[in-house]
Amino acid sequence: MSGDSDSDTSTDERLLVAWRGGDRQAGAALFARHFRAVARFVRTKVASEAEVEDLVQATFLACTEGIERYRGEGSLRAYLLGIAYHKVLHYYARRRKAADIEQRAVEEVAPGPSAALARRAEERLLLAALRRLPLRYQVVIELYFWEELRGREIAALLDVPEGTVRTHLRRARLLLEETMRRLSADASLVESTVSGLETWARRLRDGAEEPPP
Repeated sequence: MSGDSDSDTSTDERLLVAWRGGDRQAGAALFARHFRAVARFVRTKVASEAEVEDLVQATFLACTEGIERYRGEGSLRAYLLGIAYHKVLHYYARRRKAADIEQRAVEEVAPGPSAALARRAEERLLLAALRRLPLRYQVVIELYFWEELRGREIAALLDVPEGTVRTHLRRARLLLEETMRRLSADASLVESTVSGLETWARRLRDGAEEPPP
């Protein structure tokens, strides 16, 4: 996976320097560039659009308050997604009483979101299976296939060695396929989804960029 382009990264760096220098418009431009990525990341992990909005706002507020902690080791998008992930974990620990959510599937503690996120049968099956994985594995799949983050960026985001990310990704793909086979008796649908995983993940990602109607 390719991750951010060099031009995207340089634009982020330029805006970040300006923001740290007191340019609020540069800060607003940075948030506008990454709002959709943060929103779609959160949207597959909570039950309602109101919760999505709360967590997205909390993510950007935390970034604003602690921007000096960002040292540029990875992309700003990866940094924001890391904040969003920790906000999701805190949300489940505090409000859903699910402190072990990383080892549990979000579907069992917060059913949803709407199938309207998915347009095709393959996308619906992929979404349903993703939300039935332990959250740590769901996140690894999404960061790799949706956000196209590099292994080192995912490792920094999850605070694990890069080798652990590769292990998690292999395990997550196996669990994802097993889960899809349990969810659907249509072998051709499962094979289509598995064989075209990158394509269906990308289409599902695009559908998750906007709130369901």
